[in-house]
Amino acid sequence: MNTLFKRLACALAIIAAAMMASVASASELVAQLQPTPAAISPIATDAAMLAATWAGPRVVSVGDNGVILLSDDRGLSFRQAQGVPVSSMLTGVSFADPKNGWAVGHWGAILATTDGGEKWRVQRLAMAEDRPLFAVHFFDAQRGVSVGLWSLVLVTQDGGKSWTEQKVSPKDQGLSDLNLINLFPDAKGGVFATAERGRLLHSADAGRTWDYLSTGYEGSLWCGVQLSDGTLLVGGQRGTLLRSEDGGQSWVRVPLGSKSSLTSIDANGLEVMVVGLDGLQKHSLDGGRTFQEATAPSKESLTAVLAAEDGKWLLFSRHGIVPQTK
Repeated sequence: MNTLFKRLACALAIIAAAMMASVASASELVAQLQPTPAAISPIATDAAMLAATWAGPRVVSVGDNGVILLSDDRGLSFRQAQGVPVSSMLTGVSFADPKNGWAVGHWGAILATTDGGEKWRVQRLAMAEDRPLFAVHFFDAQRGVSVGLWSLVLVTQDGGKSWTEQKVSPKDQGLSDLNLINLFPDAKGGVFATAERGRLLHSADAGRTWDYLSTGYEGSLWCGVQLSDGTLLVGGQRGTLLRSEDGGQSWVRVPLGSKSSLTSIDANGLEVMVVGLDGLQKHSLDGGRTFQEATAPSKESLTAVLAAEDGKWLLFSRHGIVPQTK
């Protein structure tokens, strides 16, 4: 073995040893990680908000840095929840009743509240894995489901005291690792999940088994809603909005006149609002057959919309709460 080769082999050995030590140190560091509570901030209402829901008469919105915002005046003003035990991004929220709610997000976090969102406690945390959860839905105070990265599905039958990973089993195994992005309820007590590759999943048994529906679209679907007449609307990348009147067996594309991606859809009866990036905001009065530009569109990239009373819509964005207009 010549001198140059010896030096190279020695250098590689040192690098390999250093890498092994680094991996060991990283593993030890991860094991020691503890979540940092969300900081209380005077500008919390400017944090990116990613999801919102009603908890009885209260609005609860979740977003970046563990910020949770509460409104007790139907969305006119918001304040920050004081007791949030994580500072990771929160991506989904669901309430079974005015008091009992759950929020999910990065670090695989699942948080629960029993006082309408004032204080939260950790039910699940997987910081070493950091397989984000993107959405959560509770059917009642005991049964819930959360979905996330690479077809992660977690279900609970005891109000979140225990969460069990539920493996998905699509007929096409090439679909087994789709990211599951959003959840919305059906009219019969089941739930839909929007996913990548134009797939819409449906579960009639609280998340234990899933049917895969193809919309004919190949991009990611980010949001959806079922209207009071059973019509399904799902939206996603590049201004894609799809509509089905037969439970998802066939779909037609609804023209929006925009290439901006849709981030959220909500409905009040057959009245529909869709919002998205680049200020996209379209409104329908005919069950999603046709859409018009909203009367007071926002220029901000919108992240969530929530139907309110008197035909109003609450809007949330990457820069926080969008003030209501008169």
